[in-house]
Amino acid sequence: MRTLSRWLSRFSYNHSNLCVEGLIRYIVGGNLLVFMLDLFTHGMSTNWLTFVPAYIFQGQVWRLITFIFIPMSFGPLGFILTTVFTYYMGVRLENAWGSARFTIYYGLGVILNIIVGLLLPLINPMYLLVQTAGMNYLHLSLFLAYATLYPDLTVLAAFFIPIRLKWLALLDAALFAYEILLYLSYGQFAMALLPVIAIFNYFIFFWDDLMEVLGRGRARAVHQHSSQTINFKKAQKDLRQRRGYLHKCAVCGVTDQDDPNMEFRYCSKCTGYYCYCANHINNHTHVQ
Repeated sequence: MRTLSRWLSRFSYNHSNLCVEGLIRYIVGGNLLVFMLDLFTHGMSTNWLTFVPAYIFQGQVWRLITFIFIPMSFGPLGFILTTVFTYYMGVRLENAWGSARFTIYYGLGVILNIIVGLLLPLINPMYLLVQTAGMNYLHLSLFLAYATLYPDLTVLAAFFIPIRLKWLALLDAALFAYEILLYLSYGQFAMALLPVIAIFNYFIFFWDDLMEVLGRGRARAVHQHSSQTINFKKAQKDLRQRRGYLHKCAVCGVTDQDDPNMEFRYCSKCTGYYCYCANHINNHTHVQ
């Protein structure tokens, strides 16, 4: 996974011309057009645009492209909210990544959707006449990407509840897990591939970032539980209790208050918490 992630990063950097400038504007524009057509045709236009394998195999190849522009919601409020937020996320991601990386991310998500959508009827013929690919999961993975880049950005949930994106990202991840488990519980193992490929698309682009975050977390945990940190915290506690010296030699009893220029060290070979001055750190009997 890490090798693939780094290869994609290099590929995006080396092929900066392989992009669609302002891609999300075309996506949102297509969403708006389909939404308006759906209003005037009472939903009939959408039936001609969705990804249905049987119709594609019969020659309606435009569905391989037009399914990209099907909105996530057809309710007026839902359409406005999802479309505006998708546009905002897309613009911010493209500015942060560059047009090439964003185009490759979105394009790879579309290609994976098409491949899985066409393979599902081969796995089970019951999927021939149902919609087997859509953009909902890809747009949800876009939100994960956005939240990964801007975890502490605050948005207003339900228009008045401030909440950081990292907490909404956890909710988004839980939704992915729920969808996958729901498909599996109904025995629709093939359909569970749709959310899985969206998560896969996210991971191959963010694997290095996630590993870096986990690495910092592990390093922080190791530091917090190291003997050096524990000894320092204990010394600070003792200082607050004594309100006097910070270090005291376990052999001669000299303190940093007695001699401010004296250096003190804590012996890692002694069992327990023992401090020694510079004269005795290498010349004392280890406590076992």
